[in-house]
This record gives sequence, C-alpha cells and structure tokens, in this order.
Amino acid sequence: MLQKGFAKNIPPYPGPNKMRDCYCTVNLDQEEVFRTKIVEKSLCPFYGEDFYCEIPRSFRHLSFYIFDRDVFRRDSSIGKVAVKKENLQKYHGKDTWFQLQPVSADSEVQGKVHVELRLSEVITDNGIVCIKLACQGLPIVNGQCDPYAAVSLLGPTRSEAKKTKVKRKTNNPQFDEVFYFEVTRPPSYTRRHFDVEEEDVDKMALRVDLWNASNLKFGDEFLGEVRIPLKVLAHSGLHDAWYFLQPRDNGSKSEKLDDLGSLRLNIVYTEDHVFPSESYSPLRDLLLRSARMEPVSASAAHILGEVCREKQEAAIPLVRLFLHYGEIVPFLSAIAQAEVNRTQDPNTIFRGNSLTSKCIDETMKLAGMHYLQVTLKPIIDEVSIPPHHCSWMNDRNVNGDIFKNTENLRQYVDRIFTVITKSGVSCPTVMCDIFSSLRESAAKRFQGNRSHPDVRYTAVSSFIFLRFFAPAILSPNLFQLRPHHPDPSTSRTLTLISKTIQTLGSLSKSKSVSHLKTRSEVTLASLVLTRFMIKRAQGRNRFGMKNFKKRWFRLTNHEFTYHKSKGENALCSIPIENILAVERLEEESFKMKNMFQVIQPERALYIQANNCVEARDWIDILTKVSQCNRKRLSTYHPSAYLNGHWLCCKLSSDTAPGCTPCTAGLPANIQLDVDGDRETERIFSLFSTYMAKLVKMQEACGSKSVYDGPEQEEYSSFIIDDPQETYKTLKQIVSAVQTLEQEHAQYKRDKFRKTKYGSQ
Repeated sequence: MLQKGFAKNIPPYPGPNKMRDCYCTVNLDQEEVFRTKIVEKSLCPFYGEDFYCEIPRSFRHLSFYIFDRDVFRRDSSIGKVAVKKENLQKYHGKDTWFQLQPVSADSEVQGKVHVELRLSEVITDNGIVCIKLACQGLPIVNGQCDPYAAVSLLGPTRSEAKKTKVKRKTNNPQFDEVFYFEVTRPPSYTRRHFDVEEEDVDKMALRVDLWNASNLKFGDEFLGEVRIPLKVLAHSGLHDAWYFLQPRDNGSKSEKLDDLGSLRLNIVYTEDHVFPSESYSPLRDLLLRSARMEPVSASAAHILGEVCREKQEAAIPLVRLFLHYGEIVPFLSAIAQAEVNRTQDPNTIFRGNSLTSKCIDETMKLAGMHYLQVTLKPIIDEVSIPPHHCSWMNDRNVNGDIFKNTENLRQYVDRIFTVITKSGVSCPTVMCDIFSSLRESAAKRFQGNRSHPDVRYTAVSSFIFLRFFAPAILSPNLFQLRPHHPDPSTSRTLTLISKTIQTLGSLSKSKSVSHLKTRSEVTLASLVLTRFMIKRAQGRNRFGMKNFKKRWFRLTNHEFTYHKSKGENALCSIPIENILAVERLEEESFKMKNMFQVIQPERALYIQANNCVEARDWIDILTKVSQCNRKRLSTYHPSAYLNGHWLCCKLSSDTAPGCTPCTAGLPANIQLDVDGDRETERIFSLFSTYMAKLVKMQEACGSKSVYDGPEQEEYSSFIIDDPQETYKTLKQIVSAVQTLEQEHAQYKRDKFRKTKYGSQ
C-alpha cells in the first residue's frame, strides 16, 4: 500500500496567526498504523511520504485523518477521508482528491456483532422474542475495552431497553445473557395461533447499541449500533446473523463539507491469493536461477526490474524471496557486477535508482534493523530530548550561540561516526558479504585507475552511508528507531547530522564540515578478535585423540579459525555461516571452568577461555557475527557428548536434537517471517500486470537480433545484452504466468459456484 499526501484549503486557525501545524495519519478503521511529519505554518501542507505495509488483519475502512497541533502540543482532528475496502480498487494507482469529512465520536465505529433472534413457541396469545449477542473486533479505547450492550425493542407505541453486564478487558465479548421481549397482539386479533405478521412488524425493530464502560466523568463511549427489523422473523421464527456495527443515525452533520478542505492521495492496494507451493515451482525455479544466468540481464529477476514501472515494486518481493531461499548474496553480487561493468565514471557507482541499489536498500532494511538499533538508537534517543541546538559555522539562521551549536553538532557527528566505524562486529554477516562483493567488483572494474585509487572502498562506504545510515538518521521513525516523526526542532538537528555523516561517508571534502574530525576509511569486513585459548580436539577421525591443546584463535566477520601459533597457517577454519549456536558448556562435562561450545552442523567445538569475562565476550561476539545465519538452532545440549551419551539428557544418539532452549538466539526484531510462495505470487502478479511490456521486450529481442543498425527508439528503455538468451527466458516467464493465470481463473469459477451467501 503506497500513500502520498497533499492537503489544501484547510480551514484557518481561529486566531491572528491563521496558520496550522498539521500532520496526517493512516488508519485501519480506528487503529493508527502510520503518521507523517508535522508541516508547520501551512493551510496547504505537502507530505509527499510513501508508506508501504503488509495488512495483518481484516478491515472495513482505510482512513486518513488530518490533525492540527497547537502551541500547547495538543492534537485536534480537522477532518478525515475514509475509503471502504471494497472501493479501494476504484482509486488504485491514481492521484485522487478527496473531500475531507467531519470527525465525530459517534461515527468512528468498527467491529461486528452477532445477533441471534428467536420467536418462542406460542403458549398464550402473545409471543416472546429472544435475543442473544456476541461481538468481534471492537476498538481499544484508551488502552482497554470494557464493553456492554444495550438492547431495545422499538415500535410505534413502545421503547423498551435492557442492558448486559460489562465484559472487562476484551474486544471480542461473548454476552452469555438472553433477553426476552413480549410481543402483544392487537385487541381485534381473534385467531388461536399467534402469527407475528399480524403485528405491525414493519414499524418494529430491534436496536443493539455497544458501549465502552468508562470511569471518566465524561461518561461511556459509544462503539456502534445495529438496527434489525422484526420482519426477519416472519418466515422461520429464527434469525442468526453477523452485522457490522454502524454509526449513529444522528451522527454529527453540523459542519459544512466545503469548510474542511481536501486531501490528495495515491493509493495502491493489492490482495494476494496464494496457491499450494507446487503451483509456483516453474516460476520460482526460474527466478532462483537468476544468480547463475549468463548474462544476468537475461535472467527472470532482472527482467522483472526492467518491466516494472518502479524498481521498488520488483525489489521488495525479489529480496524477500532470495533471502528466504538463502540466495540473496549470489543474486546481488551478479546484478551488482553487471551494473559496475556498465558504469563509466567511478563517482556515479551505485548512485542511481537501479534494481541493484533498490535490492540492496531493501536487504539492509530487512537484515540491518537490529544493527541500527545497537549503533544509532542510543544517540538518536538522546538527540530527540530537547534542547539540542546545532548548526554549521556558516549558518545564518542560528538559534543561540553559533559556536556552542557548532560544537554540539561536532560532538554528535563524532560520536555517531565513531560508533559506526567500530560496529564491524554488529554488522550482519549477509551485509558484510554483500559489501565484500561490491568492493571486489569495483576494484576489478576500475583497476589501475590512478585518479580513483580508493574506488573499492568508496563504492562501499558511500553506499552504506548514503543509503543506510544517513536515511536512518534523517527519518528514524521509518527504521523503527523512533515511534513517530521527530518534532521540527529535532528534525533540523537530525538533518544536519545526516548531511554531515553522508559527506564523511563519501570521503569527500566540504567547507561546511571541514572543521569536523574525519577518518579516511571504513572497513566493514574486519578482524574482530584474537586470543590464545584451550580447545578440545574435535575427533575428526574415528580413532583420533580428543585431548586438550593450546591454540591461537582468530575471528573475522567471515571465518573463525585456530592455529598452532600466531602467524602460522590455520589448522581449522569454520565459516561464520556454519555456526549454528554459541553457548556455555557446563563444568561437569570436563571438570573445567569457563568453557563454551561453537556448534556446527556435524560437531561442536569445545573451548576454554582464560577467564569468565573472556568466555562471556567470546560467546557474545561469536553470537553477533553469526546472528543472521538462516539455520541457527533453537535448542542445544548444555553438556558434552561423552561415553556414548549426552551428559545432560542421557540420550545415546550423538545427533539427538538439543534438550535446552538456546539463550543467545537471533533477536526477535530481525527474524524474517517470509512466505516464499506468497512472494512468488506477488512476482507473478507483477508479471501479469506488465504482460504488455513483456511482449514488447520480446519484440525488442527480435529487433536486436535481426537488425545490425541503431536500436529502435521504442525499445531503447530495455537492457538487453544477449537477445537470444533474454528471449528464451521471456518465453519461459510468459508460459509460467499464463499457467498461473489459468489456475486463478479456475479457482474463481470454483469459488463462485460453491459460495453460499449469508450474513458474513
């Protein structure tokens, strides 16, 4: 879902200033999921922010609220735009102006209510209507929901009401109560058998009001209502249905719509219907072969980037798919190598909005969130606490002492730059591998270029600073470093820090930052730690001795090795991606203190550190450098395997699963919950949407193969290095997409035939 906001003609503030400080929120029903920055002193605020999210639950309205923040930092609503879910396709991908509607507590409703109505058997000349209720999805009001229902039977000569008990702390209440309303026949009624149709049922209705019980002096909050005419009981005497809660009939309509202004939105809404995994095998296999295609421009993934209107559309599902199947590094290395080979000027390397840069951006966002938390968040939190005046020396719009403000900026920048350059151990392995590949590609392409001797470093440092650290500092809310947009004062400070960090990362000189302390190089794939420790032999052969030896251990971001002595060749090398867990080893295993284990796919390496502090440091560091490994264990054995069984759980198999939960697993906020089939379905939808461009690209391949002259202008937008290979891939893509389109069409026909329409 993509949202770009621009409001106009907002009513002026009732005071001499007239201007407002406005922000916009995006809501699923009444739940806020995104908030824009505050635009100060404007009645036509432009937000221009893109917001994308997976929608985790059902909803009725996608709503946009405009709020005004006054000098006392109080927020008041100005107006809203609410689009029903079923109407979103009308506005899909279009810039649309919406009239702002008034916001009323009586009209902002969500949730639904289940009503069971029954007409009891007639014993006398009267009938009894029985009502039973349950609700789902009621809103959380001020952090809680304590709902109750008021049930009324309305008619020309009656208005009878009854209430349920309050259900505490639930927004899905089940009201285990039954209400009875007697329906009396007219005096002229003489038949023996009661017939509800003899009552004037067209004028009788049941009304259910939902309320949230409040201890505040302002009274209970209205949650919504439904009205059900009693004639629904006319045929069977039983009615059992779900109803969406509705606003009050007398909701506030006092404000004129023209007085509230308008909001321009561009909404993109898609729903994916995912089939079983085998349905996607042809397309998925074609995509996963992209990293090994020669040339990579003929691959299915690269073609997707060529036909999509925006590279970001292609990058999001591609990155998630390749991450899910552990192929992200080879894929990014392949497309990065191709882009570097096409780059003529080293200064422009990875600077455009290409598929490569967008895919790396998305990978860093997914894999690097925890990395940002441990590097930037503490300082960003400190900057967000006012006062924090900062400025450059040549800044004429200074609030306060220019020298003090400049020193504040220097200190913030120096602290952030220092923590970044020393964060190699925290940088996820997948990011280090990507940057290592970028560095080698740049070095090979511009080898011998004397005017840019450091291009292999600047290609990486400028990329990670320009597209990762600087944006995170500038907009910390978009990287989960802050809950909302920073206030205007904090935003100005973060902008100065971000620009300075960006310049430093580019290793370029600027008058505005010449007074700041700089460093010449950032090395992300670095030596992390070395130390002499004691290790137990791993017993690689059946009769090998399993004694303890002193060895020189060496850890980098890529491998963990040990050597007979410092400076000698490695006796054993463990790739970081092979580390499944790093945990303490209980003393009872070998009657030795300060031991830990590095668990690999086939065995565990047992190591004794020199002291408890060193043991803790090694466990922490080894865990961090391996934190993004896909096959990390969730359980382990806290004791060793000796004399034919595990000492901890006594199991005899040396391959038995662990008996204890791992204590140093992957942090929850960087675990990737990716559904490979869902991402393949998303890619299929994109190919299907851009089928006309696929056909046009096939024509371009034919044109390029047949004609030796200049390329036809209508095909010049496509990168085609090998027309024949590209044409083969296109043919396979079209075939796979058409097969899936047929499956979707058949599914819709079957669903339409089997669907029975009811209250849901």
